[in-house]
Amino acid sequence: MAEQNEVLRRTPLSRERVLRAAVTLADEGGTDSLSMRNLAQDLGVVPMALYKHVANKDELVAGMIEVVIGEIDPPVADADWKHAVRERILSARRVLQRHPWVSLAIESRKTPTPAILAYLDSMVGTLRGGGFSVDLAHHVMHAMGSRTLGFSQELFDTARNAGRTGATSPEPPAARPAQFADRFPNLAEIAVVASHDGSSVVGRGCDDQFEFEFALDLLLDGIERLHQQRWTSSR
Repeated sequence: MAEQNEVLRRTPLSRERVLRAAVTLADEGGTDSLSMRNLAQDLGVVPMALYKHVANKDELVAGMIEVVIGEIDPPVADADWKHAVRERILSARRVLQRHPWVSLAIESRKTPTPAILAYLDSMVGTLRGGGFSVDLAHHVMHAMGSRTLGFSQELFDTARNAGRTGATSPEPPAARPAQFADRFPNLAEIAVVASHDGSSVVGRGCDDQFEFEFALDLLLDGIERLHQQRWTSSR
């Protein structure tokens, strides 16, 4: 392993090598812990050497997003639009689960990166290729929102901060005060029957992957009905 690290250190520095090393560091500690100094140390170079490839941390993070988005599977060939969209979104979700800092990095940007635009463009292309009107494709992309990229903004989204800071999810039902059930009986009722997933975005007691696919399939089924009805907006 030491020899392998030494070989990597002697490998000429390139933008791709810088970005991939930064992705690895962010996977371990989030983007808040990432700096040009510790990235340079990991690569075995002086910090100034990095600025030949990235101008600043903002450009570094944008490049890291590009690397991660590039890991999403291409559209399924010769598939109907619904299957192709579903598989692409679930591939994006698997990628984001490998890199838990990415969703927050995407949300915090004022403008999308070229790779994100290309991904969204191909998603619209899949819809248009499936016979969707421009009008319906437009509204579908709004309805899907961030789910198109494999993540969603939940009611209790502390997990997005957890991916960055190590914070934990909300307390499980058993840890809540006894009066919780008296004050919020309907919430207490569903909390008791929920499946248990301690790493869930929507909190302990919820199976995050199931909830994501459940909502995704609801959307896709509704979109399919509108498509079959040749729906158009009133505008």
